[in-house]
Amino acid sequence: MRRSGGMDLRRIEGKGETEAMKYEHMTEGIFLSRPNRFIAMVEAEGSQAKAHVKNTGRCRELLIPGTKVFLQKHSNPERKTKYSLIGVMKGDVMVNMDSQAPNHVVREWLEQGGIYQNPDLIAAERKYGGSRFDFYIEGDGKKAFVEVKGVTLEEEGIARFPDAPTERGVKHVKELMKCIEEGYEAYIIFVIQMKGTWRFEPNDKHHPEFGTALREAGQAGVHIQALDCKVGIDSLVIDQPVPVVLD
Repeated sequence: MRRSGGMDLRRIEGKGETEAMKYEHMTEGIFLSRPNRFIAMVEAEGSQAKAHVKNTGRCRELLIPGTKVFLQKHSNPERKTKYSLIGVMKGDVMVNMDSQAPNHVVREWLEQGGIYQNPDLIAAERKYGGSRFDFYIEGDGKKAFVEVKGVTLEEEGIARFPDAPTERGVKHVKELMKCIEEGYEAYIIFVIQMKGTWRFEPNDKHHPEFGTALREAGQAGVHIQALDCKVGIDSLVIDQPVPVVLD
């Protein structure tokens, strides 16, 4: 078992496939309200309780009173919340909204040859310039910085990022362009934490500056990829690429 960020994880070994990330001690509940961005009130196991929301985004289209949610139950008596809110049903689609999860599944994907078929080094949280990127990777005679963004916003089958303005995201994109100038490869991976989307677009409505920066990055040679996920009540795994539309 691997522990990371307070999250109990197990790895399921797959032959030639990306490994699934597993949550333990899962239970179902009903979302009631969100007093602040860190806390949700839920009904679970016959009573109302507080749950830690592992996503500080708005998620207004997901967290609707009466919606079924999936909770990880914790036994640590020192925790302020008994549960963590991991997933939610949006219609008949299950959405993982754990903001820590994309980095975990991308790490597995990188190890399985997602970017370089034979990676020699995969380092997390590598600093470059004024930013700290999610991954630095070497393999196949190349070197690259990789930034990961989790996507939970879906509108009529289109996945979009961000769901709120992100100056930090704009900074990351611009720094990736500087990596290109200095001879590195650069990637930004959008992990769509659900199935059922048919394309990815920057969310110009909520943050046009991010969309502009992303288009400039694409023209500068930054690799922009979107990957959807198979989502289970207690699991998440990267599945298929989704077309990225910038025009």
